[in-house]
Amino acid sequence: MKRIEAIIRPHKLDDVKEALSEAGCNGMTVTEVKGFGRQKGHKELYRGAEYQVDFQPKLKVDVVVSDDRVQPIIEAITKAAVTGKVGDGKIFVHPVDDAVRIRTGESGDACLQ
Repeated sequence: MKRIEAIIRPHKLDDVKEALSEAGCNGMTVTEVKGFGRQKGHKELYRGAEYQVDFQPKLKVDVVVSDDRVQPIIEAITKAAVTGKVGDGKIFVHPVDDAVRIRTGESGDACLQ
């Protein structure tokens, strides 16, 4: 099993959700996060004063899938989240040793269905 963690632009969430559903992903966790990479920050003007905004608002989408579903899920996220501009985000893939469905006690790939 793998955990796929995608950092995306907030306005792309609906597109990513739809793409994951079409790719056969049964669930996801979404967290509001802030950060920066090459996009850095930007300056804003508020009541005549200019200030630096270092952290950009992003969303982190987490899904756990079986090993054979990793590539199709990554492709679905990439196609749905891309704008072609700096700041589109990143996708990270982490190994998952085990998962357990609390309600039934199922573990491993069985609890991902």
